[in-house]
Amino acid sequence: MADSLVIESPRTPKRPAARRSNFELYSWLFMRISGLALIILVLGHLLIMNILDGGVHRINWGFVAGRWASPFWQFWDLAMLWLAEIHGGNGLRTIIDDYARKDSTRFWLKILLYVSMVLILAVGTLVIFTFDPEMPAS
Repeated sequence: MADSLVIESPRTPKRPAARRSNFELYSWLFMRISGLALIILVLGHLLIMNILDGGVHRINWGFVAGRWASPFWQFWDLAMLWLAEIHGGNGLRTIIDDYARKDSTRFWLKILLYVSMVLILAVGTLVIFTFDPEMPAS
């Protein structure tokens, strides 16, 4: 008789139970590690670009060309781009999972998110690696 008196929580989602995997654990760990790395990358970027040696007034084509002529700065900006995009996309994926009620809505929002992430990463990476510092400024 006690088994028949179980009352479900009114806010329990009506989704089927997900498969057990460690994806969410790895996602949680990635958010913490990438967040720390982004703090270092972004603060370094802001310090170099906006504060040191005259600040934003010196940023022009020649400055960017000189900066991206170095593989170190290409890697710095590429790491910042990839970590920020994946960190933000992972956070938005979590928000979609939390707030999209219908499976079809969740599916299409995630497809839109993943396509936009791939496009932004592809274009950003292409710009960093194909930037020609010898091209004359217009």
